[in-house]
Amino acid sequence: MEAPIVTIRSLKDHVGKEITLQGWLYHKTGKGKLQFLQVRDGTGLCQAVVFRNNVGDDNFEIAKALTQESSLVLRGMVKADGRAPGVPGGFEVDVSYIEPVGISDPYPIQPKEHGVEFLMQNRHLWLRSSRQWAAMRVRATIVRAIRDWLDNNGYVNIDTPIITPAAAEGTTTLFEIDYHGEPAYLAQTGQLYNEANIFAFGKVYCFGPTFRAEKSKTRRHLQEFWMVEPEIAFCTLDDLMDIEQEFVSYIVQRCLVDCASELAILERDTTFLQRVTPPFPRLHYDDAVEMINAAAAKGELVPGYPDPVPSIEWGDDFGSPHETYIAAQFDKPVFVHHYPTAVKAFYMEPEPGRPEICRSVDLLAPEGYGEITGGSERMSDANRLISTIQRHNLPMEAYGWYVDLRRYGSVPHSGFGLGVERTVAWICGLDHVRETIAFPRTLTTMRP
Repeated sequence: MEAPIVTIRSLKDHVGKEITLQGWLYHKTGKGKLQFLQVRDGTGLCQAVVFRNNVGDDNFEIAKALTQESSLVLRGMVKADGRAPGVPGGFEVDVSYIEPVGISDPYPIQPKEHGVEFLMQNRHLWLRSSRQWAAMRVRATIVRAIRDWLDNNGYVNIDTPIITPAAAEGTTTLFEIDYHGEPAYLAQTGQLYNEANIFAFGKVYCFGPTFRAEKSKTRRHLQEFWMVEPEIAFCTLDDLMDIEQEFVSYIVQRCLVDCASELAILERDTTFLQRVTPPFPRLHYDDAVEMINAAAAKGELVPGYPDPVPSIEWGDDFGSPHETYIAAQFDKPVFVHHYPTAVKAFYMEPEPGRPEICRSVDLLAPEGYGEITGGSERMSDANRLISTIQRHNLPMEAYGWYVDLRRYGSVPHSGFGLGVERTVAWICGLDHVRETIAFPRTLTTMRP
């Protein structure tokens, strides 16, 4: 009987049995009659031991001649070995037969330091490295956890347009395109359309790529990124924060369980992640400003920054140092709510009695990763929304349908967006969002 084809991740189920592996050579060392092959197959990494006496001279010479990233098929016996890399518990394959499928040319990415520009130019190959592989598997788990939580809690996935006639998050970060002679834009968000969807379905979400033409080179920004946006009818700002903390906690705890080996490859200290359980602390913008300015007056340092905490004027939005300092004061992600109306989007509900602030909320992750989610209670009154659209000099013809939602059975409603790339960076402990998506689009990178 032929040895079954199995994956490296499933080796633990085949100890003492002969199996077949299909994969690529990740690394190789040899000594005398032994060749130690590190083989990857997309599910993990394992060691395959080639002993000349077991495979014969021809197979041994084949193993010696294999170059890095050559594709191969091998057959052998699975053995438990606590020293073997790659698979939790340690498993290796005692090879009895090996066959090359495709011999690789000299591989450009070697086990040495490479510059970021070189690695980004070779992103199609860089993805094969263990750290990039681990990050992409964590990303896949995050996406799966997002959908599972929403689907299991009564949310309906409704796809929203990528081509839109108007802005939602500000007119300065739009990618404009020609739509058969009429100007149109790549979507910054699906939120406005989601607000229409809740009046048909109650609780919805959209999930897809969004686009921001931001002239930013920071480690937190991409030109194209993926966002999930739940929207909920009959939902206040306090209700929204309750939902967000359950949602984010589920994603993090799911990754800790399902991606333990990947997080180990990334050398991620999971101390902070283990604390991500409800409830999250909640901090009013007013109190956050006082906290920042008190720290600035004392000359306190921002964790990870060389300079003290910068002061802030009430009414200004937070910069990265401010967010990092605020998050460092808590051992869990922290909600900052009721931002100034002037620094938030036009559709956010003002606070009664204090129109200078709105019912908005950002969730700040610890360890300097900044805003993970942003949301708000939406305006529910048609006349107030019309006044706001006019005050922002937005084209009323593009938003007539959006105002209609307030005319026909309006209710208090809220929603938020979670950026997948920033969430991946946080959970994986990555320094830059360029490593959180297979082919990132930054201000200077569009290829490959």
